[in-house]
Amino acid sequence: MVNELYSEEPAKPSLTILVPVFNEAECLVRLSEALDAFLQQSPIPTQVLYVNDGSTDGSLALMREICQRRSQYHYISLSHNSGLSTAIKAGIDHCQSTYIGYIDADLQTSPLDFLLFFEHLPEHQMVCGIRMKRKDTFVKKISSRIANGFRRRMINDGIVDTGCPLKIVDAAFAKRVPFFDGMHRFLPALIQLQGGKIKQIPVQHFERYAGTSKYHLFNRLWGPLNDTFAFRWMRKRYIRYTIAEQFINKTAVRHEQV
Repeated sequence: MVNELYSEEPAKPSLTILVPVFNEAECLVRLSEALDAFLQQSPIPTQVLYVNDGSTDGSLALMREICQRRSQYHYISLSHNSGLSTAIKAGIDHCQSTYIGYIDADLQTSPLDFLLFFEHLPEHQMVCGIRMKRKDTFVKKISSRIANGFRRRMINDGIVDTGCPLKIVDAAFAKRVPFFDGMHRFLPALIQLQGGKIKQIPVQHFERYAGTSKYHLFNRLWGPLNDTFAFRWMRKRYIRYTIAEQFINKTAVRHEQV
């Protein structure tokens, strides 16, 4: 019995795709179909976790229906609208997989592009997308360009498109991320803070399938600029250490297991 405990082979890597949802009822059916296409081709066991962020438009009812019909789909529902950072944090807390992916519910990116990411794992602790030929409004493009440029100058993270919602991250690193409101804008930098390596991959971008964006010019600019100063403050005080040597008495451990 003891020998079996110490001879188990590592489980095959697995992936959970997080999908934060706030009032995206018009997109959910089509999104699930797109995710189905990815699940059929994923080289590792994969599931989907919807995170309902206090939707008021019928999104939760659709999630229940979708998850009941598909064994690889699950959902959690927050008690009230808490924002994207909180939704991502809640999703990560409920994942037990080796890797955690992230995609928005608006269908402006394709889950199939996740297939490009796997060849860069596990050498990199995060793989993230760079949206090519963005199909956004002028205001959205220019505000994103300003915010991205300011962030790169202030924290020098080298990330071209931190706002791209296609990401896969090593779950062990994701669970150590110091979360705060607005942290979703700094996920790659927060992985770098732990010593993780980042790979950036060009991905497709599309016009919004349905519904409306939840962001406007003010929160696209002021939020990222304000949060950048908060990140700089936190980075200076971040605690990081490496164990140089360790001894565990396996005889005592085995005795407890038997």
